[in-house]
Amino acid sequence: MEEIVWHYKAFDDLTAKELYKIIQLRNEVFVIEQDCIYQDCDGKDLVCGHLWATVDGEVAAYSRIVPKGFSYENEPSIGRVISNQKFRRFGFGKQLMKNSIQVIENQFKTSAIRISAQAYLKEFYSSFGFEQVSDEYLEDDIPHIEMLRK
Repeated sequence: MEEIVWHYKAFDDLTAKELYKIIQLRNEVFVIEQDCIYQDCDGKDLVCGHLWATVDGEVAAYSRIVPKGFSYENEPSIGRVISNQKFRRFGFGKQLMKNSIQVIENQFKTSAIRISAQAYLKEFYSSFGFEQVSDEYLEDDIPHIEMLRK
C-alpha cells in the first residue's frame, strides 16, 4: 500500500474525476452499504470545502466542511464523514476527524462545531470532544443525534 495523501479543495476547485470518485464512495457507503435511499446531492456541496485522503489513487476517507449558516445557523459542521470499507482497519477515520477539526479551526477561527451523527457513532465522536445535545431522531430512517464541540 502506498502512503496516504490528504487533499482539501473548495467545490469549484475539484476536478471532474475527483468529484466523481468522492460521489462514488458516498453512494457506495451511504446508499448501498447502509441500504438508505436518500438525496446525496443536497446543494450544500457547492458551498463546502472537501477533505479527502487517497491511497493508490482510491478515496480512502472523506468529509465535507460546511460553513456556518448552511447546516447550522451558529456553527460550522462536518458532514458526510466516510471511510472506504477497504481501508477501515488503518484508522483513517480518526485522522479524517482530526484533520476536519483542524481545517475548521484554521479556516473559520472557531473550535465550535455542530454535527448530526449516526447514534451508534456517539463514542467515536465523543473522543474528539463532541457532546450529545439532542434526543435521538430519525434521519433517512437511521437513528441520529446532534452533537456539539465547544
